[in-house]
Amino acid sequence: MTATAAHYDVIRKPIITEKSTMASENGAVVFEVAIDANKPQIKQAVEELFGVKVKAVNTTITKGKQKRFRGQLGRRKDVKKAYVTLEEGNTIDVSTGL
Repeated sequence: MTATAAHYDVIRKPIITEKSTMASENGAVVFEVAIDANKPQIKQAVEELFGVKVKAVNTTITKGKQKRFRGQLGRRKDVKKAYVTLEEGNTIDVSTGL
C-alpha cells in the first residue's frame, strides 16, 4: 500500500455542518477520520494530501446512537472527528474535493 493510499485511509471525508463552517472562519477544517487514527497520523496525512502546514489537531469521538430499523433495534457506528487548525496563510477548500 502506498503512502497516499494510507493517508486516504486515515482521512475519510470532510464534515460540512454549521459548526464546522464557523470553525473554518478561525482557520480550522473538520474531517471524519478513522477511529484508530492518532493525532500525528492525521497531521501528516493532511499536510501531505493538501500541501498545507498544520498548527494543531484536536479529536473527538461521538458514540453511535441506538436506533430502530423496521422494528429491530440497531446501533449506528462510532465516529471520530478531527478539528485541524492550519497555520496562518494556509487554507483548504473542502467544497471542491480532492
